Amino acid sequence: MTDTLVLWFTGLSGSGKTTIANRLVEMLNTSGKQVLLVDGDSIRSTRHKNLKFTPEDITENNRLIALHCKENLGKYDFIVVSAISPFAENRRSAARLLHPRFREIYIKTDLQECIRRDVKGLYKKALAGEIENFIGISASTPYEIPAHPDLVLDTQRNSADECVDMILTYIGVKGIA
Repeated sequence: MTDTLVLWFTGLSGSGKTTIANRLVEMLNTSGKQVLLVDGDSIRSTRHKNLKFTPEDITENNRLIALHCKENLGKYDFIVVSAISPFAENRRSAARLLHPRFREIYIKTDLQECIRRDVKGLYKKALAGEIENFIGISASTPYEIPAHPDLVLDTQRNSADECVDMILTYIGVKGIA
């Protein structure tokens, strides 16, 4: 397992990152692959509880996630990261740290669709001014769309299962979908 591939999902809250990541991990595990799932929400609520949603803390959270991935290279076939990671420079830093094992996967969903989905009610609170620094809503924390992602998954046009199939094809793991 020396060639761990890091699949870094980036996209707005509500774009489908976690759903796709969980299904992908399940499929890869079923096929006998060793997979580590690094979920941004889980990491924030456990390992990085002290970090807020300021641009500086978002940058630190992404740096720590990238370091966690680096520490686990060689232990897994795949590391699947599901984190908004809104800043292009943070993603570039992760790519440099994890080179050549890093793959940026953009979970493309426009802001209006994410607001419509809003399962957790976070956009409603952010738009009402109840949540500061909400990514994609606050001017201080914009979501910077990846310029050249390795893979784009449009969750407005494709189901989560179709997106997982596209990832499996992209990484060369066939016959398990």
